[in-house]
Amino acid sequence: MPMNAETAAPCRHIGVAPDFIIDKTVDIISQLAADPSYLEKHGLSAEEYIRALPAAIERIRGRSAARNSSRRQFLINIFNELQRKGLIAEVVAPDYAEDTIYRLAVPGVGDVAIIQKGCPDGAHSSTQWSVPDWAVESYLWWICPSMKHEPGVHIAKGVTRLKQKFFDLIDTADAEKMIDGVIFHNDLCGTPTRPCPKQAMSIKINDVAVPPPCLYVFPKVEVGADEWNWSGTRRLKFPQILFSLFEIVSTDSVLFSGHIGFQKKGAAVRINISSGFGSGRSTTLRS
Repeated sequence: MPMNAETAAPCRHIGVAPDFIIDKTVDIISQLAADPSYLEKHGLSAEEYIRALPAAIERIRGRSAARNSSRRQFLINIFNELQRKGLIAEVVAPDYAEDTIYRLAVPGVGDVAIIQKGCPDGAHSSTQWSVPDWAVESYLWWICPSMKHEPGVHIAKGVTRLKQKFFDLIDTADAEKMIDGVIFHNDLCGTPTRPCPKQAMSIKINDVAVPPPCLYVFPKVEVGADEWNWSGTRRLKFPQILFSLFEIVSTDSVLFSGHIGFQKKGAAVRINISSGFGSGRSTTLRS
């Protein structure tokens, strides 16, 4: 992963602890059992602390999962707002225990698939998915609350994984099985923790200020090519619909869109990840 991978996205986290601080925190938690006097001040023996620690960690994870549920609701709220404004005709949510794929009926476009995933640096969120047969366009929507990496690093890691799947499909000439784009956006975007340079274009959804998402158009699978969307020339219809929710007219949607491109150089394949956030404003990672 390039050292400047954070340039794959226009935003940065604020106040995130560096790795060495996180490692020190882990060490402190692990070594508390060796400080019985401190534990006794809080009504615990070393033995009680050791026995309770795994359950305490699971309880913290459980609370985090509950917060993740509200983050998923954030995505549904966006779909409901699209429908309320007449930009989509219907939202069909996935049934329980099925893959989390939303079916959006978009007038003049057709049925668009939104495949909800978590942070893109994980294999499950980047490669464990399939495009439904009914989709005229399909998108991975990464709902990533993690501050382990900068947003651009998360995205770059996900695109690196997607590249392998893309070229696997070229070998089979099965273009219909590839997604058309990726979206990186959740309820952390636009907050003081993850400030957004598109904040001025935010709208209120359920009394929450929501900025436009980072959307990247993916290349189309083409056999025999040397470049795939390297310069961002591919155009899709759903990005215009989504950005119009934020009162960005269709002619300006390209200014707020991003793209992912691949370029073959000998045996190597280069990656181009670019994200626009207004007129004359963009950030690019090439590796």
